Amino acid sequence: MIDCYMFTSPGGRDNNEDFITKAEYGEDKCFILCDGLGGHDCGEVASSYVAGVVAEEFTLYGDSADFLKNAFNKAQQGLLALQEERGMTNAMKTTLVVLIVTGEHIKWAHIGDSRLYRFYESGTKYERTRDHSMVQILKDMGDITEADMRHHEDRNKLLRVMGAEWSAKSFDLSAVLERGETQSFALMTDGFWEYVLEDEMMGLLKTTDSAEGWLRAMEQLVLERADMTSTDNYSAICVKID
Repeated sequence: MIDCYMFTSPGGRDNNEDFITKAEYGEDKCFILCDGLGGHDCGEVASSYVAGVVAEEFTLYGDSADFLKNAFNKAQQGLLALQEERGMTNAMKTTLVVLIVTGEHIKWAHIGDSRLYRFYESGTKYERTRDHSMVQILKDMGDITEADMRHHEDRNKLLRVMGAEWSAKSFDLSAVLERGETQSFALMTDGFWEYVLEDEMMGLLKTTDSAEGWLRAMEQLVLERADMTSTDNYSAICVKID
């Protein structure tokens, strides 16, 4: 069984550059989360466009061995063309996280600092995607801690996103996992994960019995800790798989 709940909020901003959606192909599911960059008419357009391309590809063709690679590349090429068409070269950008769940396997891909968390072994362990950001490099070097990343002055400096020209490195692909044990996933923009620690994510996962309950409990921490007059857009998708 797949239990899913998703939520997005503009936070303290006038517009919401985040975009979340899901697509289906038979019983297979595709969950998509984006955090647009560039302001009104740039970030909003980029995030909705990229998410739409991935969702349409999945709805039409379903999963394949190269689905994530092909979908990311098609969305990137289309976004660059849209920038040129609108005279906004290098202005319309977005992060992207995609989770695929089929009857046999689970896999994901991402670019930017929007994260995918995977919780396993009854929610006692987790792994997360590696941010494509300056603060992730500082953390990897041992200069700052995981907690420091959340409020570091350079936390908004991204190294890889959709809509910027890619060098040799672009998006990251996960291994393909079998649909074996019970496990849970959380896709989050930085406006969400900055206010919820990993231990809290795991604790609330254990004390709630649905994806909605888990997400709402985590959102409550955001509401308590963020300045809701100015905080960034925040969004999340929670998926529990039995």
